[in-house]
Amino acid sequence: MGVLGVGPAAMPSSSSRPPACLALVALSAALSLHLSLGSQAAARRPSPVARAPGLKAKTLILLDVSTKSPVRTVNENFLSLQLDPSIIHDGWLDFLSSKRLVTLARGLSPAFLRFGGKRTDFLQFQNLRNPAKSRGGPGPDYYLKNYEDDIVRSDVALDKQKGCKIAQHPDVMLELQREKAAQMHLVLLKEQFSNTYSNLILTARSLDKLYNFADCSGLHLIFALNALRRNPNNSWNSSSALSLLKYSASKKYNISWELGNEPNNYRTMHGRAVNGSQLGKDYIQLKSLLQPIRIYSRASLYGPNIGRPRKNVIALLDGFMKVAGNAVDAVTWQHCYIDGHVVKVMDFLKTRLLDTLSDQIRKIQKVVNTYTPGKKIWLEGVVTTSAGGTNNLSDSYAAGFLWLNTLGMLANQGIDVVIRHSFFDHGFNHLVDQNFNPLPDYWLSLLYKRLIGPKVLAVHVAGLQRKPRPGRVIRDKLRIYAHCTNHHNHHYVRGSITLFIINLHRSRKKIKLAGTLRDKLVHQYLLQPYGQEGLKSKSVQLNGQPLVMVDDGTLPELKPRPLRAGRTLVIPPVTMGFYVVKNVNALACRYR
Repeated sequence: MGVLGVGPAAMPSSSSRPPACLALVALSAALSLHLSLGSQAAARRPSPVARAPGLKAKTLILLDVSTKSPVRTVNENFLSLQLDPSIIHDGWLDFLSSKRLVTLARGLSPAFLRFGGKRTDFLQFQNLRNPAKSRGGPGPDYYLKNYEDDIVRSDVALDKQKGCKIAQHPDVMLELQREKAAQMHLVLLKEQFSNTYSNLILTARSLDKLYNFADCSGLHLIFALNALRRNPNNSWNSSSALSLLKYSASKKYNISWELGNEPNNYRTMHGRAVNGSQLGKDYIQLKSLLQPIRIYSRASLYGPNIGRPRKNVIALLDGFMKVAGNAVDAVTWQHCYIDGHVVKVMDFLKTRLLDTLSDQIRKIQKVVNTYTPGKKIWLEGVVTTSAGGTNNLSDSYAAGFLWLNTLGMLANQGIDVVIRHSFFDHGFNHLVDQNFNPLPDYWLSLLYKRLIGPKVLAVHVAGLQRKPRPGRVIRDKLRIYAHCTNHHNHHYVRGSITLFIINLHRSRKKIKLAGTLRDKLVHQYLLQPYGQEGLKSKSVQLNGQPLVMVDDGTLPELKPRPLRAGRTLVIPPVTMGFYVVKNVNALACRYR
């Protein structure tokens, strides 16, 4: 067959010219004819089947969603947040009343706010106005200055808005705090790498500030109590916890509770191990402390907040579930994707890394369902790297692929809540930086909160399948998840469906909506990096417009790009986005 329709009659005979000349003449004739015929020649190009395997990027993908009933229904607070106790150490707790920080937190409500982390088990509560004075120290002037500074930090420019204390801190004060935090960051890093932690004092005033932040932001506080205070027989010493419970009850604070953080690490952190059976007894003891306190007699209790489910951790969980499986309202664990620092930005795009979570979910579910079938499971503390993240990577646009896939995978596999570590001021995995500016994962979370409802729908695709090669695992670089649209979003009627799509391919992908989604109007929310840094950017754009907070400190309007009915969705390479399919009238989405 001739190239681009050129027949044998147009070709010189093989006897008159050498093979090399034949190729040149054929190429010249083909190019000449292609230019002269224009679109007619294009119509006669070889079919995609004849292309090399690497050139199949334009394959059309058909997408449909089951709309009769959801496959899962997760918690209304599915995407929740965490604050690390290190904010006591570096001083940022005094700035939780910042109007800008409260505004950012409100954007992600309703949600749980877990106050916990590695320093949970070194936290001690003291119901004193200024505990430093009572135990002696460098001198009265030192403590007086600390106390006055504390008042200035917390009370400057305070005004009351619906009972909330909201502050507008001067820039010079914030700059001084950032300098202090930078110095303390070195101390905290030294503690982390040496695995030796100093005790933290949580005062009544500090607890007031923490609760004020949660309450004003529309977040429900979950407080993780110190589990490492032990009696000589290794049972839990609850004296400090009881003091905190009584104070919180006197203030009528609505709090849920937890005991400890990653108990599987106690031997390395404290030199004393606590097995699952003993930890279960400790939880039952905590439950008995809560019941006589009227406001906490029915308070929720979560745990045991174990680490990655390796063999020893699974054994700890097994022992805990035998003793206290019925005492907790949800079983919790933590997940860290990478041990150590991320080397390069492309590590965030590896499908093998994205899929590690799935196996861990199954391990946790197996133990939980053995003792308490149907018990809710939470992923309580998800981070990219164990070392607190990597600067300019864990807080970049690229990290969003890992975060969005985590949200989709957890909901699909029935995990009820995921708590992001951390909302603010911890390593480089946070959503908001120390200038109170939202990072890419914040905007991603905000879109998720605004558009995604708790009902998970089954996705059906055609055109993605490839023939597997022997000994090779095929992992999807195009990931599609579907939920009912958030019924609190008044821009969309009930029955609408929201897709969120991750494209890790280096080529664009075309998706044709079929079945119940066919010929429906679509609103696109495409999130891409903004600026010269590309995937390393800490700024993002929505449908081509950069996302920044408004000058008055409020969140911007998230404007969609309407796509005409029946239009094929074109997903750019290495991007992620949300697509609201309007007026589907999905039965699964019409009712709460």
